[in-house]
Amino acid sequence: MNRFNFWYLSSFLISFVVIIPILTVSLSFFEETSNYYQILKDTFLFEYIFNSVVLLFGVLILTFLMGTGSAYLVSFFNFPGSNFFKWALILSFAVPPYIFAYSIFAFFDNYGTAFTILVNLFGEGNYNKHIPKFNNMFGAILSLSFSLFAYVYILARASFLYQSQNLIDLGRNLGFSKLKVFLRIILPSARPAIIAGLSLVAMETLAEFGAVEFFSINTLTTGIYNSWITFDDLAFANQISFFLLLFIFALFFLEKISRKKAKFHSNMKGGFKKKEKQDLSGGKAILAFTFCFSIFLVSFLFPFGQMLYWTLKFSNNLLELKIYELLWNTLYLVILSFFTLIILSFISNYGNRVSKSKFLNSLTTLSISGYAIPGVILAVAFITFIAWFDDTIVKTMGFSSIKKIFFGSILGLIIVYFIRFYSLACNGIKSGYEKINISVDENAYLLGYTKLKTFVKIHVPYLKNSILFVGILISLEIIRELPITLILRPFNFETFATTAYIYASEDLLEAAAAPSLFLILIASFFILLSSKYILRDNDE
Repeated sequence: MNRFNFWYLSSFLISFVVIIPILTVSLSFFEETSNYYQILKDTFLFEYIFNSVVLLFGVLILTFLMGTGSAYLVSFFNFPGSNFFKWALILSFAVPPYIFAYSIFAFFDNYGTAFTILVNLFGEGNYNKHIPKFNNMFGAILSLSFSLFAYVYILARASFLYQSQNLIDLGRNLGFSKLKVFLRIILPSARPAIIAGLSLVAMETLAEFGAVEFFSINTLTTGIYNSWITFDDLAFANQISFFLLLFIFALFFLEKISRKKAKFHSNMKGGFKKKEKQDLSGGKAILAFTFCFSIFLVSFLFPFGQMLYWTLKFSNNLLELKIYELLWNTLYLVILSFFTLIILSFISNYGNRVSKSKFLNSLTTLSISGYAIPGVILAVAFITFIAWFDDTIVKTMGFSSIKKIFFGSILGLIIVYFIRFYSLACNGIKSGYEKINISVDENAYLLGYTKLKTFVKIHVPYLKNSILFVGILISLEIIRELPITLILRPFNFETFATTAYIYASEDLLEAAAAPSLFLILIASFFILLSSKYILRDNDE
């Protein structure tokens, strides 16, 4: 078997494994459902669809503005705090949407934290009528946007750092204003990274359950949970998930058509010229600082402060936590998932690159849509497939049951993590590959490099920043992941996320603050530990 077939086959098998649960969900579309389908169709189905669309586009607009705007400011300008904000803004990743939802509700609720602060400052008074409430769609949009905008920020900033000053100078020589340079040159050049970030935001939003359920907003995701948990109709739950997949495919298809044959690498003969940052002063510096600080304050300091306040106020809950056990369990899952996702995503992307197969590319596009399926449905689809495979094939061939290998085990947990977050790893590395002209590979082949040597000696070193970016995203997602861990974890195996959920499900939000605070601290540690390498500028 030649190397070309090796890369093709490897990429094909990886994508096929990821797509199996998606096929399970899709094939269930033809199964019979209970009377719940007719009940939902006659009552809340339109509301589910409408709320999902409003939530999706509200979150996409806010994350695009916050992520791209802040990435542009810290990448192209020097202003007070710019070096601080370039890493501080990604700390929002440490706060899951459901924790942000708890925080914003507790702070602005009647007699909540805001009320307590006002009483301590100004004495007793009827402050509740003046305190805004965020217990509706707007609160859900804010919770998701401030928790997810860093997807766009990280990938957009990574792309901005590799933009050549030559193109910017060319725009200025043509008489372009700074705004026109941004809109006509800088933004289009960063389009692959921004679209990758927004696609992750979109899939995360469509799959979100905790925050929307907390605010009592009916979406397609809550419909999925209700059909399975309340009405015990897994077939209809899978059918709703299938519609979510179709919606994601439609977004991918429309973006691909709009992009057509646009190129995002530079063919200029002058080569790459290091980007020059401009110094801001006066009002412009104040505006840039205010914009970045406001995002940092709301996205990280606010929920962190709320969880810290609850933890200190109810300190007995902290003493009851098995901190070391929860810490080890969480990090153990992070390490195994990181290496699995990075290695297989690299192989898949390179297989697509060297094979130039439309079929393989389409299969990969289909496989990354697994991120749109809510974690609980993905876990159940995995269980359904393994049970079918065990009963239909394994036992028929006379072998022992394999269910124990995958159910209630770390192996099964890592496999479903891989399926769930393959889109994140694949898109992150793919956005880096978009910047490598295919002529680089061709020149390497002329110098006698094999495909494997080109991959190891050229692509991996060039994409090391992409690896680190993706690594942070994977770590944070695993730390925050809840439904998959709850369903597939071994007996008595808990993480900070599952512990916080157990308390919250018992209406003990104050007790959930301690594990939530540790979850935020661990995620923040990952970010701070890696930010020196992930977010360093070209000249550092």
